[in-house]
Amino acid sequence: MSDLANQKRMAAAVLKCGINRVWFDPERQADIEAAISRDDLRELIEDGAIKARVVKGNSRGRARERMAKRAYGHQRGPGRRKGAAGARASSKRMWIGKIRAQRRALREMRDDGTIDRSLYRLMYRRASGGQFRSVAHLTAHVETMAGRMK
Repeated sequence: MSDLANQKRMAAAVLKCGINRVWFDPERQADIEAAISRDDLRELIEDGAIKARVVKGNSRGRARERMAKRAYGHQRGPGRRKGAAGARASSKRMWIGKIRAQRRALREMRDDGTIDRSLYRLMYRRASGGQFRSVAHLTAHVETMAGRMK
């Protein structure tokens, strides 16, 4: 077995890859051994006696599977969590989501005539003050208020 380290090094430079990715055809070993210049190696590369192996990658299959499960709430249990609830979803973001939903609901109620402008304004201010937990809580409150005002 001859030492082809020099040829392997030069072939790696010509192929623009690492030494470990260079493949020599075992049948053409004598030709490769005789090749002492980069031009000789280029010819052997064209002939297919020397090739660069394909880069090995890490499969994302398992990652995609996990992401799909997490999309509908799986694999997010207490054992997976690091940090406080506020670190995972900030209280400000939670508030923004809640208040926007409540304001949207109030606008819809005002536009379809469920509530009049004065009740809308009153409920809007109360929502801003944080009186309601959710849209359902707001809606229930609006129903009782609308009943009282009639």
